[in-house]
Amino acid sequence: MATAATNFLAASVVVVRNSTVEEVGAEALAVPLTPWKRATPEAPNNYIPTEVDCPSTRPTIRSAASLSNEELAWLPIRRNNTVRAMRDLLTRVNIAGFDAGAYLDTHSSNASNLPNIGIAASGGGYRALMNGAGNIAAFDSRTANSTGAGHLGGLLQSATYLAGLSGGGWLVGSLYVNNFTSVQRIIDTTPDTSGSLWQFGNSIFEGPATGKIQLLSSAQYYSNVYAAVSAKANAGFNTTITDYWGRALSYQLVNATDGGPAYTFSSIADDSEFTSGSAPMPILIADGRALGELLIPSNTTVFEFNPWEMGTFDPTTFAFAPLRYTGSNFSAGVVPDNVKCVRGYDNAGYVMGTSSTLFNQFFLQINGTNTTTKVPQALISGITSVLKDVGQAGDDIADWVNPFYHYNNATNLNAQSRRLTLVDGGEDLQNIPLHPLIQPIRNVDVIFAIDSSADTVAPAAAGWPNGTSLVATYQRSLNASLQNGTVFPTIPDTNTFVNLGLNNRPTFFGCDLANMTGQTPLIVYLPNSPYVYKSNVSTFDPAYNNTERDAIIQNGYDVATQGNGTRDAQWPACVGCAILSRSLNRTNTPLPAVCTQCFQRYCWDGTVNSTAPTPYNPKPVLTEINVRSGAARFDATGLALVAAVSAVVALIM
Repeated sequence: MATAATNFLAASVVVVRNSTVEEVGAEALAVPLTPWKRATPEAPNNYIPTEVDCPSTRPTIRSAASLSNEELAWLPIRRNNTVRAMRDLLTRVNIAGFDAGAYLDTHSSNASNLPNIGIAASGGGYRALMNGAGNIAAFDSRTANSTGAGHLGGLLQSATYLAGLSGGGWLVGSLYVNNFTSVQRIIDTTPDTSGSLWQFGNSIFEGPATGKIQLLSSAQYYSNVYAAVSAKANAGFNTTITDYWGRALSYQLVNATDGGPAYTFSSIADDSEFTSGSAPMPILIADGRALGELLIPSNTTVFEFNPWEMGTFDPTTFAFAPLRYTGSNFSAGVVPDNVKCVRGYDNAGYVMGTSSTLFNQFFLQINGTNTTTKVPQALISGITSVLKDVGQAGDDIADWVNPFYHYNNATNLNAQSRRLTLVDGGEDLQNIPLHPLIQPIRNVDVIFAIDSSADTVAPAAAGWPNGTSLVATYQRSLNASLQNGTVFPTIPDTNTFVNLGLNNRPTFFGCDLANMTGQTPLIVYLPNSPYVYKSNVSTFDPAYNNTERDAIIQNGYDVATQGNGTRDAQWPACVGCAILSRSLNRTNTPLPAVCTQCFQRYCWDGTVNSTAPTPYNPKPVLTEINVRSGAARFDATGLALVAAVSAVVALIM
């Protein structure tokens, strides 16, 4: 068994709950980081959406026939800012026989000729956040040692888009609400510096641990969550379990007092790191689902949230609303002249919660935890009241004020409703958020698709991907009524994924444009698999101590780099070839010989083996990390949660 050349967490100070003497000593030697920057708390009244005077140019709904003016203005800034990082990365990965630096220099005056990169982080709860974090850390040049031989640091700085869904959305949202901080920086800090940020040792049942930053007891924590949601309801807005879930989630993901109740997702648009084009554009995904429906139909509308807007390219609604003014009473595409606008509806935690409503089940299990004595009766009564209003079939919805009311009446399924009910973005089986990145109007060339899904089930080792998400996106692309011009590479069935080992190593899909019916991104599929840790932890484990958190992040780093090139020394060059492929095609540049070799090795060649696979039980590729698990303490709760969710949904997450 091989040993990874470099441990990216080696420079980190790992703080473990219930620390030993040695661990306490290590914590004492930790150097506090400079004060954290955070996004702007722009909501006028914390979690309560509040009426304000509309701007002189009143907000309107726009057609999805184009990108927003804001995105169009931002794109040239970002694309030009990626050139230096991309040049550094592509020269460093050493594509033999090809001068990547000279190629980029030749075409840098026209950024549209250069590679346009997207990254997509799948859902899957805390597993997806941590595995996704490892992949993102591998792509981030700010990570210690990430720009050495065998590494891929700089790919994040070269990307235009970064999409997340459910647990992957927590990752993306958390990084951006904290001013596009790095995974390395979060891992290196301590609770005394950053409070409960990414401190998963205390589950949402308990609330954050008390310390220098966090002074709340569990009872106060629950009271604060209840008070925020109640205040929103008292202001006349519908609330659901998602409000409670989003507020609780914020304590772990937003580095601010009480989880930053005034922090909005649209405030990212004002962050200097983003406006200067120094970071990719973040996108979160949710699915539309009508009240009373138990399963997501195949033609569900897929909604995206970005710093400027929420909306969809799907031909049904085919519209976008200004995110900053969601909560306002839009009608037929405008806010009527006699009506005020609303600000603060797009709370960052609520947006992240909307993308991950499957985890409302956590709050539905409060009565079954040992924290019940700390939970205010008012909170339990509030949750019970919500369930009476929406019914059991609605316990996993987020209830938004519908900005698309009376808009596109002929095709918009929600045109006649003041409510827009949204659910976890993975409930339609598209657990990797590819939808916004395959839109032709965005011209993405290559997507690094991080799959943390838990598709495999007993008698195999449960909790590993098997390509289900890619299959779902491919099948949807064949639906002429939904595709909106999108083209997606052919994807084999899930049995083929397992039989051919496509779920155990990186695979490229869509390598040969000649076989495509139109322009489509090359998909670099990065399935979660064991390198140094068996990271197939349950989607519904609610707590992890820092050692297990860091082990899963380390494993994700190794997934992205194939153990820093240990599994394949040519892997970094092959990543470079995948990045360049569409650009080389556009500029009529011959494919380097090493890229031909890479594509022969990593591109799916059309082979299919649909027979039932033998039980999938992958072994760690490198020397396994031995850690003390924090999740084991919650086995009973995890089992109750799994039982509470429909088998279909639980399977794909």
